[in-house]
Amino acid sequence: MAALRWLTPRRRSATARSVLAGEASAEAARKSAEAAEIAETPQEAAPDSDAAEPEFPVHGDDRAAAFFDLDNTVMQGAAIFHFGRGLYKRKFFETRDLARFAWQQAWFRLAGFEDPEHMQDARDSALSIVKGHRVSELKSIGEEIYDEYMAERIWPGTRALAQAHLDAGQKVWLVTAAPVEIAQVIARRLGLTGALGTVAESIGGVYTGKLVGEPLHGPAKAEAVRALATAEHLDLSRCAAYSDSHNDIPMLSLVGHPYAINPDSKLRKHARELEWRLRDYRTGRKAAKVGIPAAAGVGAVAGGTAAAIALHRRRR
Repeated sequence: MAALRWLTPRRRSATARSVLAGEASAEAARKSAEAAEIAETPQEAAPDSDAAEPEFPVHGDDRAAAFFDLDNTVMQGAAIFHFGRGLYKRKFFETRDLARFAWQQAWFRLAGFEDPEHMQDARDSALSIVKGHRVSELKSIGEEIYDEYMAERIWPGTRALAQAHLDAGQKVWLVTAAPVEIAQVIARRLGLTGALGTVAESIGGVYTGKLVGEPLHGPAKAEAVRALATAEHLDLSRCAAYSDSHNDIPMLSLVGHPYAINPDSKLRKHARELEWRLRDYRTGRKAAKVGIPAAAGVGAVAGGTAAAIALHRRRR
């Protein structure tokens, strides 16, 4: 961290920004885990018949931990979209912004992978929306939004995998590009240890509209996991990581037990070549059609957006 301080923002390379984002997220995750009382672990969901791995995770191995991507790995869809829906409901922004969030979510579901331009747009939109709001306010709203839009979208199969690590006495972390405050809410509700997420700058408890480093995406996730592992004295060769996206190959490659969960086509191919474990918990899909959602799912996104726009127009 100290080695990066002499660099001006213009001179920081993409790698340096990823390191900064990763270290900031790891620090935020550790502070949150130390300060918060972990909620009682929810009842374990029944795993799929093929989900059990003999002798893994290893019980009592306190130098092992598990790292889970969030979007489409632990939860169906993108957390930032569901968060956006909740903020729109509370009149944080206008209909045109909701339509953009909905389009990004529809792309994510149809294409089966994250688009960098959409992620940039979502990040900029979210930062402009929360600028000037208090961190405590967003945390409180995040609790409500989880109940409204996210709780029912948790994949039971992935939830069971996380529970297996908890039952083995290991720590389990979410690792996501979503805002760290939202990620922490989800982690707490699932009874997980904590979360690493994108860190938005705040001064005096108020968001400035800027980030600390870069979004926690791609290489930045790997840096965050590496930084947390160092601080927690973990042996990454004994740790596990789970993701649906080829963008998370850097994170998956860090650990001794990588899993491809609901994988996009690129990650599925990569995982097969390296003989990584694969799990697909999506319903209404066949393995040969990975990335093409059930029609009802897309219809729900489009229908929900249309309804919201219609309601907004009636109110005007």
